[in-house]
Amino acid sequence: MKLVIPLAGFGTRMRPHTYSKPKPLINVAGKPVLAHILDGLSGIDIEEAIFIVGYLGEQIEAFVEANYDFPVTRYVEQRELKGQAHALWLARDFLTGPILIVFVDTIFETDLSILENPLADGIAFVKEVEDPRRFGVAIVGEDGYVERFVEKPESMEHRMAVIGVYYLKRGEDLLSAIEELIERNIQTKGEFYLADALQIMVDHGARFVTHTVDVWEDCGKPEAVLKTNRYLLGAHYDNSTEAREWVENSVLVPPVYVAPTAEVVGSVVGPFATISNGATVRNAMVRDSIVGAGAVVEQMMLSQSLIGQGAVVKSKFRRLNVGDSSQVDFSDD
Repeated sequence: MKLVIPLAGFGTRMRPHTYSKPKPLINVAGKPVLAHILDGLSGIDIEEAIFIVGYLGEQIEAFVEANYDFPVTRYVEQRELKGQAHALWLARDFLTGPILIVFVDTIFETDLSILENPLADGIAFVKEVEDPRRFGVAIVGEDGYVERFVEKPESMEHRMAVIGVYYLKRGEDLLSAIEELIERNIQTKGEFYLADALQIMVDHGARFVTHTVDVWEDCGKPEAVLKTNRYLLGAHYDNSTEAREWVENSVLVPPVYVAPTAEVVGSVVGPFATISNGATVRNAMVRDSIVGAGAVVEQMMLSQSLIGQGAVVKSKFRRLNVGDSSQVDFSDD
């Protein structure tokens, strides 16, 4: 099977962090988002991995080459951001046979054994959501097969959102649909969306089924990254017991992840805090936050914060003698 990961976007919703690094390399619960995705696919026989890169794509290539050893690895550059289907079209020379498409905003957990013997031309991985209007949705008929794929529906009627993970038995069939999509100039909000290409496949007789995932965590914007960090720490990556051996005069409130190379001194860390490799937290309180690699946090109280790689955040604690009925306000500091 071939793995295709489109990750050429600018990640504008994650700025300022994505000015200097691509969104897939943002750290969550101790490792980059991209690592969570690739590690979650470790049980699949991937013969070729294709990364569709764009802005700062050289960082993606460096990370993959340093940490993963696929039989074949390819990098395809998308210079013009014309949509998901357009990104896949750029990799058309390689999309043959069975392919698994995973969009990099998606950290998911599910039983992938369904890929060993698929009983349809394609599988769309889905999860029910309260408001489907931000997503693509799959509408399933009485026979169990997908009748329609709709990108960003206007109504709330159908709530099975496609999470950004797709299996196709034949990549060639998808390419034929994308070619037709582009020739007919079928666009949604100015872009060529994969959902529209899949609908063309359905119109031509392809049979798709859906597979509901157990967990779907988004990493597309800061509040979502922090939510995902909370989930991953609580479910998988809490190392507070081990980390007590290398922190100094500090309190760890689980769940937390503290990298062995981090320096934590005289601080309270957690719950739901990630302290990355080489970071320093000194005389501080950090909860519900991610402190990036090599960052320094001193004499601060942090909550719901993202501190980028190599950033320095320092303040000072104050000594006060405040009488009755007084007000002290440092909000304009």
